[in-house]
Amino acid sequence: MRTYVVSFVTALGLSGALLGTAIAQEKSSDGKSDDSVVIEGEASFYGGKFNGRKTANGEKFDEKKLTAASKELPLGSTATVTHEETGKSVDVKINDRGPYVEGRVLDLSKAAAKKLDMIDDGTAPVKIEVDPDNQPNDKVREKVEDLAEKQNGGGDGKGKETAKAD
Repeated sequence: MRTYVVSFVTALGLSGALLGTAIAQEKSSDGKSDDSVVIEGEASFYGGKFNGRKTANGEKFDEKKLTAASKELPLGSTATVTHEETGKSVDVKINDRGPYVEGRVLDLSKAAAKKLDMIDDGTAPVKIEVDPDNQPNDKVREKVEDLAEKQNGGGDGKGKETAKAD
């Protein structure tokens, strides 16, 4: 009986270790989920006359908050935006739709643009990363996962792709 219990406990411990390895492998080397949404392109910022107006998710736009407008990212999602020339990054909440200028992938609040040091230039090349594990609730996480699946070829073996604006 003792041999049986020890064997069972050993097998249970090994399976737990293997499970931990499998879970750890779901993360990429930078700690982000392999099913993150990644978009690269030109970002701009907005503020001024839009300050105080209602955004797409019903909030009042505040240029002093770290927010952004996107046509494709789910409202309420959290994204990390990195200025590709300086390496500076900022986490923003997607709370509006836009930009409505051809070739732009994101419209940042003035506060977010300031963190990226792009106020003087007005635009900047950015990389947007949206990790499903870093979302405010399950509903938004599921929308990000669905978008990641579409972006990554829908599980057809094509591998991870990065959406890039032309």
